This record gives sequence, structure tokens and C-alpha cells, in this order.
Amino acid sequence: MPSKYWVFIVVLALSCKQDYTGYTTQFGDPLLYNKTVKTLNNIVLENNFPPMIAARNYAYANIAAYECLSAGDSALPSLAGRIRDLPKLAVPTEGKVIDFHLAALLAFVKVGNAVTFPEGSLMAYHAGLLRMADSLDVPSAVVKSSLVFSDSVAAAILRWSKGDRYAATRGASRYSINDSVGRWVPTPPTYESGLEPHWREIRPFVLDSAAQFSPGQPPVFDMRPGTVYYKSLMEVKNTVDQLTDEQRHIADFWDDNPFKMHVSGHVMFATKKFSPAGHWMNIVGIAAHKANADFTTTVAAYAHTAIALFDGFISCWDEKYRSNYVRPETVINEMISGEWHPYIQTPPFPSYTSGHSTISAAAAEVMTSFFGDQLSFTDTSLLEFGIANREIKSFRQAAQEASISRLYGGIHYRFDLDSGNAAGSRLGRYIVDKLISKKE
Repeated sequence: MPSKYWVFIVVLALSCKQDYTGYTTQFGDPLLYNKTVKTLNNIVLENNFPPMIAARNYAYANIAAYECLSAGDSALPSLAGRIRDLPKLAVPTEGKVIDFHLAALLAFVKVGNAVTFPEGSLMAYHAGLLRMADSLDVPSAVVKSSLVFSDSVAAAILRWSKGDRYAATRGASRYSINDSVGRWVPTPPTYESGLEPHWREIRPFVLDSAAQFSPGQPPVFDMRPGTVYYKSLMEVKNTVDQLTDEQRHIADFWDDNPFKMHVSGHVMFATKKFSPAGHWMNIVGIAAHKANADFTTTVAAYAHTAIALFDGFISCWDEKYRSNYVRPETVINEMISGEWHPYIQTPPFPSYTSGHSTISAAAAEVMTSFFGDQLSFTDTSLLEFGIANREIKSFRQAAQEASISRLYGGIHYRFDLDSGNAAGSRLGRYIVDKLISKKE
């Protein structure tokens, strides 16, 4: 072949070779990440995941996204080696240009898809992200390398997730019901058995053990007038009997019952709302937007809040199924008034401590560490369910309101709330100290 043809081939090859080292992400809008989390939240809602399992879904998906960003940002420390059993993840292939924001979104969706059901629920969204990349003229080589990297991170997170004993607890024994005085028994209207009695056996992310932030023991069950228990019980009854409109709104707004059963004769149907964990995922997105947080800060806030929610449920469930404390509804119906009903539906697990109080306090500490204690915002989370917005002055105020809502709703004693708040706050501060404040 004449030399002039070789010169032409070399020039053609060089002209086809593209340099992507100056590539800038087209996926830096934090609202896109908010939308992605909300998409998972909607699927969790539609498929009736209980609160603690919902928290697990959010946690693994957000950690996958966080780890993708960490690989491309030396200022964002990996969680590997800092949360339980998470190994070092694969580093990007040298010479490959990766859009780490796109990779974070893709990894979130891949992991979220794997930990929820039905199978493939999120893959249409995954395909939509890739189509978006094409419409934004992201070079195909960058899309491919980002996809390959995101898949490697997602696969590593899913391998790690399988060691948390979730699968093992699916076949564990059910709650053993007996009618001992002061012990929890199933409550109306469906009289379900105790939900997730083995959740304390799940591997936490940050806790040394499920009992690390034990709230202490509840008051002794004692129906004699003047005792701590009796006064606490009567506070529940009297509060519900004379609720104000504001208290009703607070109870409705923070009810967060993912599967409320309605029973009328032989007719039963359910209505759905976000679980407490889903509500806090919405709050992260709303607050991050109000604070004008960038993509990386938004992802980090979601990830660390999800970690707090996940460990908060483990901590709370450790005490719930140790003390097995009776719900107010049971005692009031049996000993005071068989016609009395709480304002909101009593969930199917023991009373002490309040799960919403615990996880909300933990989440509030994490959110405060990101955005401070003076960020006010409008919580629009429940508007899609016909419940009016609430104005939130701070994350800690939101946590306190979520907690007291359980008294207004008639499903918890005040000591459930106070002890849950205290334990959750300690857990939240521990997470901040261990994962956020000491980033070096």
C-alpha cells in the first residue's frame, strides 16, 4: 500500500479520537437527585414496605450514590471502613472519563431496584437517565464508562447488603403473644402480630450494638391512681378526648402510616401514605433545595440521614421487643372504656419507645449538621394525600412535632416519646461525630 494511504489512515484515526478530559457533567442539578429519590419513595409507598424496611431501601440506594461521588471527589470521604463491614470499593479505571453525577444516579436506581419489588420497578427510570444523557449530547464513551463504573459500585453495595441478616430474619419466628399484665397484644382493627420482632438482629451501619443507646426501662405498669403509669395513661385518653384543630393537624401530618386499614363490617380497604422514613426522605429534599445545596451536598445529606433512620429503627426495635410494653388503646378499652378509640391507628408493635420519636430525633441531628438549626421551610410532603402543609422552623422542631403527634394521635404515652427522643438524639449526634464532623 502506498505510503500516502497510510498517512491518510493515521490522520483519519487521529481525527476520530476525541479527548473528553475537559468534559463537564450535565447531571449536576440536585433537583434531579431529589426526583430520583422521590421515585423510589413512591415505589416503596405503593408496595406497602413497613417503616424499617423502607429505611433499609433508602439507605443502601443513597450509600451507592454517595460512594460514586466519593470516588470522583477527594473532599468527600468514602464510607468504606467507617460503617460496618463496608469494604473499599473499586476505583475508576485509569484513563476513563466518568460523569460521577450520572454514575451516582444510575447506581442509586440500580440498588433501589434490587432492594424493592416488584422486580424491575425502577429500570424504566434507569433507561430514562440514559436517554437523558443522549439528549444532552453526553459523549457515548463517557456514558459507557459512567455506566460501567456505576454498575460496579451498585454490585459491591448489593454484595455488602446481603450480610446484614435481612434475609435470615425473613424466616425467623413470629412474635409470641400472651396476656401477661402490661404486655403488648395485637390491637384493632386488624389485630396483626408484632411487626419485625427480630429487627434488632439486623446489622447496623454505625451502632456498635443495637443496645448502644438504650433508652432505659419504662415505668412499671400500675393502674393505681397517682402512679406514673396511670397518670400517663389518663393523659393519653384526656388528650384525645379534647383535641384542638391544630393538634389534629399535627397528628394527621405526622401519622405516616404506610398502610392504614379501614374496617366497616365485612368491608376492608387500605389507604397509603409515606412511612416515617419516607417522610424524612422528602424533608431532606425540601430542605436541601431551600438551602440551595449543590448536588454533592444533597446526596451526602440524603445518605447520612438514611443511615440515621436505619440505625434508629434498629435501636428502637431493640427495646420494643425487650420491654414488650402494652399500648394505651388496649388498657383504655379493657379497663376504662370499650368505646374509646385513638385518633390515628395504632401500629402493630409494642409501645415503648416511640419509633417516630427515635428516628426523627436522629435524622434531625444529622440534618442540623448539614444545614444548621435555623433553616425554616414549608413541608409539603403530605399535600398529595390531601393534608395541608406545615411550616417548619428547624429540624429539631420537626422532630419534636413528629414525636408529640403520637400523643395527640393516642397511640403512645409521653414517656415513650421522651425516651425515644433522648435515645434518637444521642444516636444522631454519634453519627455526626463519627461520619460527618471528622471527615479527615
